[in-house]
Amino acid sequence: MGLITGLLTLPLAPVRGVVWVAEQLYEQAWQELNDPAAVRRQLTEVQAAREAGTISEEEAARREAELVRRLLPPTEGWEV
Repeated sequence: MGLITGLLTLPLAPVRGVVWVAEQLYEQAWQELNDPAAVRRQLTEVQAAREAGTISEEEAARREAELVRRLLPPTEGWEV
């Protein structure tokens, strides 16, 4: 980046900083959402809630299906 370009784009520095922070937050959230250990922990929590009777069988099945789908790698041609 040359001196002139640097001076002309200086007012955009705060915007670039905010975009960078947003990208970092998105990446971190995506990794946490798809972390196998976290998904397995959530499956255990769903099972415990089912056994305690705090959620219905249908709700537990729906949550488990979503969590298992997050564990499996995407297959081409399947909706994700």
